[in-house]
Amino acid sequence: MTVQEERSVQDSATTGPIGKAGADDAGAGKRKRPGWDNLSYTTRVTAAFAFIAAMTALVAIGVVSFVWEQHFQTYTRENMVSTAESVANDIAANYEKSGTFDAQTLAPARYMVNVTPSIGMRVVDNTVPANTDQSVVFDSTLVENGEDAAGGVSLVPKHAKPEQMVTVPIEVKSPDNEMTQAVGSVSVWVLGSDTLLRSTDEEFRNKSYQAMFFAAAMAILLASCIGFLFARNLVGPINRMTKTAKAIKEGDLSARTDLHGEDEIARLGETFDEMADSVEKDRELERRLTTDVAHELRTPLMAIQSTVEAMVDGVFEADPEHLETVNSEVQRLSRLVDSLLKLSRLENRANPMKEEVVDVGQLISGIIATHDAFVTDSGLTLEYQADEGVRVLGDADMIRQATANLISNAVRYTPEGGHITVQVKRGDLMASIAVRDTGIGLTPEECKMVFSRFWRADAGRNRESGGLGIGLAVVKEIVDRHGGWVQVEGRKDEGACFTIHIPLYDEGRTPKARQQKPKQTKVPKAAKGKEKQRPKGHR
Repeated sequence: MTVQEERSVQDSATTGPIGKAGADDAGAGKRKRPGWDNLSYTTRVTAAFAFIAAMTALVAIGVVSFVWEQHFQTYTRENMVSTAESVANDIAANYEKSGTFDAQTLAPARYMVNVTPSIGMRVVDNTVPANTDQSVVFDSTLVENGEDAAGGVSLVPKHAKPEQMVTVPIEVKSPDNEMTQAVGSVSVWVLGSDTLLRSTDEEFRNKSYQAMFFAAAMAILLASCIGFLFARNLVGPINRMTKTAKAIKEGDLSARTDLHGEDEIARLGETFDEMADSVEKDRELERRLTTDVAHELRTPLMAIQSTVEAMVDGVFEADPEHLETVNSEVQRLSRLVDSLLKLSRLENRANPMKEEVVDVGQLISGIIATHDAFVTDSGLTLEYQADEGVRVLGDADMIRQATANLISNAVRYTPEGGHITVQVKRGDLMASIAVRDTGIGLTPEECKMVFSRFWRADAGRNRESGGLGIGLAVVKEIVDRHGGWVQVEGRKDEGACFTIHIPLYDEGRTPKARQQKPKQTKVPKAAKGKEKQRPKGHR
């Protein structure tokens, strides 16, 4: 080994575990990292409800605060203006009687101050020079107990702004005419406040804000409780579906959610249960399929093995009779494998479907001609009826194969002396090919299973008379590819009728549009009464 190769090996040996550890650490860190996605759905819904309630409360408080700041102060100012005007009017009425600002004239001012101690009031006489001691006839904020006193200190706001003090003129009528003149003015303000909000107003406002915050807290708490209950009620059915899915995963195919109702969660639960029923049924069919395939393969293989070993050991001679036995079993194996392969190709859409206008009546008449001898040899009678001009757009070979499988199936399950009827009819939208027999019939439960692989209507039938059990599954796949469905009717020991429904040929439909149409099964209303559940099996 060269030095470069040795260094490369050492580098790769060192880098590999480190990279893996780093990835593991990153994955572990990602798993352990807390975040919104790591919270339970109940927690997230509860938090979302609380957040919505909090945002709503904050917006409401903000709007109310803005409105109050704009209008509450206006409201309190109007109250002060109303108070000042009331005092000014009363003083004006007294002044007209006395003609001076004496104690009787200023009584309304003193009364208002006593009733509302949180406000300050000053009355100014305009008949004397302004800014003199004689101009202020009343000031409730003088230090000397509210009495007029020279040299007292007033608490009236200096250079008061309109939002701090309200001033209303005292107007009286002149003795010689009807004109009014302002003999003085009344000024009102709130003590200890830069605004016209009294202590009771501020207390009311503060308590209102406290009430709003308390209501917001209660709303958040109530929303959290409602969100928690809502989430629990919503998550409950989901948890039940989760437990059911886990039980099914662990092998309990009988587990069900048992959810019923009209809401989306209940419908999801019902759909989940239907899916679980389908899974359980498919699992049973899978087990039965495995068993049947093993049995189907084992019988011819054992016959071939025993015959060949007997010829090798010299017990049997390698004569045409024993070789014919081996050949018949090999052909049976070949038919089984070929049928399985054909069904698999149909299901997987491996082979493209030809699209051509097919006259169903003429197509089926050819099949009747080729099967007449086969039916007669089986001791049965065959009758064929067909409407004229029944045309569909599809693959003639596939339709021929599906009809031949139905006829072979009817022959196989009809005792000697029975009768088989093949009918081709034209409906309003669909063409129908019906194969009716007088054989062993089907029960309603068997009608649901009739298109399952390796399923036989009579489990007691041997494999020679019962066939491979794949033919009707092929029929269903062929009809599905043509956009139709197969209707099954029958009664036990009275016979059965299989009817293929294929859309009639429409000259406006093009093959290209047909190919782009997704695979689906349509059941018209007229057929739903007869077939409530589309069959999934075959006999």
